[in-house]
Amino acid sequence: MQMRNCVGPIRRREFMRIGTLALGGLSLQSLLTQRATAGDDAPPDTSVILFWMWGGPSQFETWDMKPDAPAEIRGPLKPIRTVVPGMDICEYMPRQAQRANRFSLIRSLHHEMSAHNDGSIEVLTGKTPVVPDPTSQARSQHPDFGMIASWQRGLRNDGIPQYVGLQKAPFMTNPVYLGVSHRAFETGDPSVANFSPGNLRLSTGIDNHRLDHRRSLVTQFDRLRTDIDQIESLGGVDRFRSAAFTMLTSRGVVDAFDISQESTETRDRYGRHRWGQSCLLARRLAEAGSAVINIDATAPNDTTKNFSWDDHAGAFHLDYAQRERLPQMDQALCALIDDLFDRGLDKKVLLIACGEFGRTPNVTHAPKNFSDQIGLGRDHWPHAFSALISGGGLRMGEVVGETNARGEYPVRDRVTPQDLLATVYRHLGIDHTKSVNDQSGRPVPILAHGTPISQLL
Repeated sequence: MQMRNCVGPIRRREFMRIGTLALGGLSLQSLLTQRATAGDDAPPDTSVILFWMWGGPSQFETWDMKPDAPAEIRGPLKPIRTVVPGMDICEYMPRQAQRANRFSLIRSLHHEMSAHNDGSIEVLTGKTPVVPDPTSQARSQHPDFGMIASWQRGLRNDGIPQYVGLQKAPFMTNPVYLGVSHRAFETGDPSVANFSPGNLRLSTGIDNHRLDHRRSLVTQFDRLRTDIDQIESLGGVDRFRSAAFTMLTSRGVVDAFDISQESTETRDRYGRHRWGQSCLLARRLAEAGSAVINIDATAPNDTTKNFSWDDHAGAFHLDYAQRERLPQMDQALCALIDDLFDRGLDKKVLLIACGEFGRTPNVTHAPKNFSDQIGLGRDHWPHAFSALISGGGLRMGEVVGETNARGEYPVRDRVTPQDLLATVYRHLGIDHTKSVNDQSGRPVPILAHGTPISQLL
């Protein structure tokens, strides 16, 4: 059997495969079942954008500099003042310095997981991972907060995905007991020419094609009755047909992902690199109604010499890496922050920039006077790290917490990843004390502990 759309004939098996790929690897039947059984209560119209700096950005070279510490601690970079007294930040972030009244900094985040996957699981799920042995890293046994948001809010009738990974989703988490329908929709790199996410261009016409006979999809789905008859919870084929049609033909989905609708000036302002265009697309998706958008901030472009924030000595030249990364991050984040406030989205959208941990107080293999900076780096350090927070209706221009003079440990207003997630869930309108049943039927709290950060409320 063959089916046709505007880009040519596709066989039934290919049609189902494309539906699966376009929806981030989940079963089309599973997704439609989830949609058909979703509640009718409208979720809060709020979103979270996470600029996920996987690899562990150094707090000493970003938002918690120690200029009065010895050279082997303070490193090669210098601080600059911001418009908020007392909130000095790295010299390579001048745009942020001029917008410090539009964000707050947390300088007292901490946990105990010193491996990348383990720290990421702690920060993204709020669950301390169980490491099977000292030589390996944990596998996520719990969903991350984007998956929780997708589960809590349910599938949208307009087809906009609740959880999106730009350009990809965190690889160390999975939805486990929530079901695969709550995985993030991965888009690919939005900075490439003629960008289109996944395989949506085939089913929705996102590459400037149109489905001239969109209603013919209803007939095509009728031919799949032998498949859908197995789904007893759909509540009837008519509901299935309506949901399928909306998902695969939604003009709203096409428009939300069509970054080419933005002006040349706007795209240039964000930066034509991966981070800039990802931040711009994240804003569009938040406006369209996605609950969580995770920006993969591991590399600003394909040619960068440093593909993460994992600045160990010998592997990266710390000063050079920051000269390359920080200006692109500064441009992208500040364009997004400006848009959130100038477009009246600063209460609807909460922006967070952070990684899974920080870096060691001592610069590894530091040469005298830093005259030879090749080989400079810092190792993993989960005991103190920083995050930038903007929007979400929270208090801006605040500095939450403080570390000691060597940047080793928080000494005031300590913040855990669970506190940060409790703040996130509060913004999303999710009761973080609520439980979810795991595969065995055992209730698992969304967060076993953690409270919203009071200084930001």
